[in-house]
Amino acid sequence: MARVKKPKPMHAQEKLTFLLSLVPFLIERERVSVAEVADHFGVDAEQIREAVRLIAVSGVPGETSTYQYEDLFDIAWDDFEDNDQIVLTNQVALDDSPRFSAREAAALIAGLQYLSALPENADRTAVASLMTKLSRGASAQPSPLAVEDTGSDATLALIRESVTAGTQLEFDYLGARGTRERRRVDPLRVESMDADWYLRGWDHLRGAVRTFRLDRISGPRVSEQPISHSAGDVTLPDSLFESSADDLVVTVDVLNSAAALLADYIPDGAAREQLEGRVRTTVRVSHYHGLKRLMAGMSGVATVVEPAEARRVVAEWAAAGAARYDGDAS
Repeated sequence: MARVKKPKPMHAQEKLTFLLSLVPFLIERERVSVAEVADHFGVDAEQIREAVRLIAVSGVPGETSTYQYEDLFDIAWDDFEDNDQIVLTNQVALDDSPRFSAREAAALIAGLQYLSALPENADRTAVASLMTKLSRGASAQPSPLAVEDTGSDATLALIRESVTAGTQLEFDYLGARGTRERRRVDPLRVESMDADWYLRGWDHLRGAVRTFRLDRISGPRVSEQPISHSAGDVTLPDSLFESSADDLVVTVDVLNSAAALLADYIPDGAAREQLEGRVRTTVRVSHYHGLKRLMAGMSGVATVVEPAEARRVVAEWAAAGAARYDGDAS
């Protein structure tokens, strides 16, 4: 007669780890068979039964430091004994644990919905699972919501298609100086800064990594040419914008509290002079047209100091904008 091999006994630490994993597993499934649980954890069915019996006499003592019925886990015993089914009928120390409010969960779900549309998140199963868990775990049902489409969503969809297919992306790109060129790019990463989205990719026209603002891309299409550079092949710098020998150096004063907003533009080793509530430092820009837009986003917190040409360009651009408002008012 063949001998039935007994399951290997668990050490105390292994048993604790097993029980800590078993409880949330049972809670998530509401009703599950002993055989299914045993198969999931790779243990003998009798070990599952013993663990369930142990859980059923576990709990947290109440305010009187004694165990009352509601302080213990409980199961549907008839279902357990007769049908080998596990159903938790009372849970302890869980409903009192910190939870996201419905508003907090809704905000997180909105962010996850947007992230799931980005090309680097090609496998969106994990994101969808996390959104489901956030909905279940909130203190109340999150309000239904949807993320509004933006003008860049169609471009993002094509970038994602390009990444999935492993082929190059072609588009017309309007440079900051007003020139338009046709580009072929191996998409590497999509990133955001403030309200703008940027594509970082290997530019076959320049033979190097370049950054493209999505709202300056027009006529995008997925080509049939396979990519030659993937995100795993290229080391991307931490900063979104890279300096070059042709960059213009501009001295600015910026509030201490806002200096971090210019971090991507301040070169390594740049001098910093501490003034009253401000810091004087230098930024690198490829041209003064980009400086105008940069300063527009730092209105009231940053000032161009030198060179004089940079001050003049920014001042004239700001004056022209103010004049248009004056014309509308009149």
